[in-house]
Amino acid sequence: MSRVVSRGASAVSGMLGGALAGAVFKQVWKFVSGKEDAPQATSDEYGWGEILVAAAIQGAIFGVVKAAIDRSAARGIHRATGK
Repeated sequence: MSRVVSRGASAVSGMLGGALAGAVFKQVWKFVSGKEDAPQATSDEYGWGEILVAAAIQGAIFGVVKAAIDRSAARGIHRATGK
């Protein structure tokens, strides 16, 4: 039973983490660049540099948010189930 709960919690935390990381990235990008939206990789109006910097920032933020949420979820499940 705890495996089912763990997988369900992992799925939910992954979705919430993705949404949270996206919101954080949008605010960071707005602060760093002064622009409302980050460049899309397929957009012709941005150069390689801006696209790659945006992707690197987005990846770093996503990684940190995912690790924090995964760690919190694992600790919560461990406290709740003892496993």
